[in-house]
Amino acid sequence: MRISAKADYAVRAATELAAAKEGPTKGDVIARSQDIPLRFLENILGDMRQSGLVRSQRGAEGGYWLAKSPVEISLADVIRAVEGPLANVRGVRPEELSYDGAAASLRDVFVALRANIRAVLEDVTLADVAADELPDRVRELVRDPEAWSPH
Repeated sequence: MRISAKADYAVRAATELAAAKEGPTKGDVIARSQDIPLRFLENILGDMRQSGLVRSQRGAEGGYWLAKSPVEISLADVIRAVEGPLANVRGVRPEELSYDGAAASLRDVFVALRANIRAVLEDVTLADVAADELPDRVRELVRDPEAWSPH
């Protein structure tokens, strides 16, 4: 799976909002704390606002905040808000694919891949990341030395 800069920035910005105290957080504060270009961040926050994950207010007292509790927002929710479906093949959802001959079972492989991506990203919330309290299932995957292998 390739995680784009946009998805990476979105998750990091949302995590900053999850860790923020009460009240709005300025975009430039998030941008500085996570080293995200401000204009790019503002577009990302706009996408997250349109998807209902973030709210905003303009003005001196304005900024951004999560529209729901951080325990209710998964990393999958954030990535979908800025990128769309978690896994697709050439822009097509895996279940819509059809292959012939020797490649016929590839659709099932890609559906299984999506299921595994979901198993992690839907299980981890912004609250988990902000508190550094990842689910045991995720910690277990990280403890496997093969997880760290670059191949």
